[in-house]
Formats: sequence, C-alpha cells, structure tokens
Amino acid sequence: MTTVAVSKLKASLSRFLKRVKAGDEIIVTERGKPVARIVPYVCEDDPEMARLREMERAGLLRIGTGKIPKDFWKLPRPKDPEGLALQYLLEERENGR
Repeated sequence: MTTVAVSKLKASLSRFLKRVKAGDEIIVTERGKPVARIVPYVCEDDPEMARLREMERAGLLRIGTGKIPKDFWKLPRPKDPEGLALQYLLEERENGR
C-alpha cells in the first residue's frame, strides 16, 4: 500500500494508476490526513479473477504484475533431483487441468 499527497497524485497520476493496475492500493492524503483510497477495479463478471482477488486479500497468494524481473533469466535454477516438478506438470497435462 502506498500513501501519496493529493498534489503529488495530480502531478503523477499516470504513474500511480500504473501501480494500481498492477494491484497496489493508493491512500490519498490531504494535509497528512487520509481522504481516499484508490484500489484496482475488479470485474465481478469474471468469477476466476474474483476468486483470485479473494485469495490475495486472505494472504494466500500475490497476483503478479505480468512483468518478469530483469535478472530473472540469470537466476540459478531450483534443484529438483527427483524430477517432481516435471512429473506434476506431466500429470496436470494428462488430466487436462
């Protein structure tokens, strides 16, 4: 959650809206007192997304922004000597999930 003064929000609205689209909440303050909260819009017609948002509020997951960190491909691969990740992936594909 980010807190921002009205004057700063007005000067950089696009930047803050980009953060809201990525899932961040913005608390807007006026003279140091909270006056509004900007939250991501949730389409209630999409039950899957509503379910994900509910799980995010419960702290069970964090919905990604869709951006991969710059150094992602340089990170070391996790060790899986027993090949469990591949095994579960193939099982999911076989079951049609």
